[in-house]
Amino acid sequence: MKILLVNPPRSPHNAILAHAPEHARRFIHRRLVGPPLGLLTLAAAVRDHEVELLETKGIYDLDANAPSLDALVRSAISLRLPDVVGVTVIASEFPAAMTILHVVKEIDPTIVTVAGGLHATLCPGDFDHPDIDVVCPGMANRTFPAIVAAIEEHQPLDGIGGIGVRREGRLRWNAGSVDTGDPAGSDYLAPDRRHVAPYLKTYMVGNGQGPATYLFTSLGCPFRCTFCSIWPQFGGRVHTRSVESIVGELLQLDEYPIVRFADANTVVDTAFVDALFTRIIAEGIRKEFIMDMRMDTIAGNPGLVEKLARGGLKVVICGFESFRQEELLAYRKHADVANVDEAVGVLHRNGIQVRGNYIVPPDYDVADFDALAEFAGQRAVAFAGYTILTPMPGTVFYEQAKPRIIDDDPAKYNFFNCVMQSRLPIDEFHARVGGLWAIRKGLEVI
Repeated sequence: MKILLVNPPRSPHNAILAHAPEHARRFIHRRLVGPPLGLLTLAAAVRDHEVELLETKGIYDLDANAPSLDALVRSAISLRLPDVVGVTVIASEFPAAMTILHVVKEIDPTIVTVAGGLHATLCPGDFDHPDIDVVCPGMANRTFPAIVAAIEEHQPLDGIGGIGVRREGRLRWNAGSVDTGDPAGSDYLAPDRRHVAPYLKTYMVGNGQGPATYLFTSLGCPFRCTFCSIWPQFGGRVHTRSVESIVGELLQLDEYPIVRFADANTVVDTAFVDALFTRIIAEGIRKEFIMDMRMDTIAGNPGLVEKLARGGLKVVICGFESFRQEELLAYRKHADVANVDEAVGVLHRNGIQVRGNYIVPPDYDVADFDALAEFAGQRAVAFAGYTILTPMPGTVFYEQAKPRIIDDDPAKYNFFNCVMQSRLPIDEFHARVGGLWAIRKGLEVI
């Protein structure tokens, strides 16, 4: 079987960047840096077949004048003649994904199209479209190989639990649930990173000493922040890999000097992370690590943070979210504003660069922006990011915010566009969020 896996391009919509003052624009990030870990895992799951990756993000990052998405897909289909095309989808990339799937069907209606990823998991009803043959929600480490095997053997897909299959012109859902097995344990598959070899130059971060890759130590999150789509994806459960599994994978990443832990929150179990870095240090693994940590975890575990620094932790991405306790409570963040200063102090004492992220609600007025600017300006983080509180489909906040949503274009649901009614005129709101990005105590851009 010939299989083409496609990573859609990023949404082109970034109203913060478009309206930001000129002096702030260089600090506003335009992309996340790292390979499509999910697709690389699927590539490993079906490695006995002819698998190719169309990494459109990498293509457009390397060549701003690359052909249109339509032309890229047409070329890839003509060159590879795949039997199956799989596309991963998040909300803001949904329109691009649908373009990809439409072009595939236009070229050859017999190609089986499969849609998966976060948006297919949380909003499967959005995929009832003639250009989609199969919808694969959840972790597809077992499901996708089963789909491919059934297609190869010309067998019906009815026996594969939890997937959507187009029958008689409608998307119909198979009985049962998706079989994910133990995706972080006995069923863990190391991503087949060979497929991103042509795009390594797009994964440069920091001072450009070498490419970065993602590696996950756990899936899911035990916290219940209203704006987050990660814990709903895993039903509030956390799946943690073994220390041996993680160390074994790290030892295979010689070409990647920088490793970004692709976890919602790397330090959920402090004892586990302590044991992991004991092994990293003992094995002599020399990497620069980037991880997400909660500010209360950092503040409450200074000894662990010191050990992580000795093991190579260089950058921590920390969701400060707000400077107001009442907003943290509304987000169900379960942290204290005082933790911001405590966490920053712990990280700075250990030479760890801090990226502190704030969420800006659409109902902020001028006084609110001024207060946030004053608070952020007094926190000496190397880099602060400011995104817009967005009701991501499938989250608790989406249900809460429905009456205030004024823009249903999924391509704008990337935290850089206000899709709810704002208190200030919308252009002024975006400009003020953009201006916040210039509040800095360092020059490093992560």
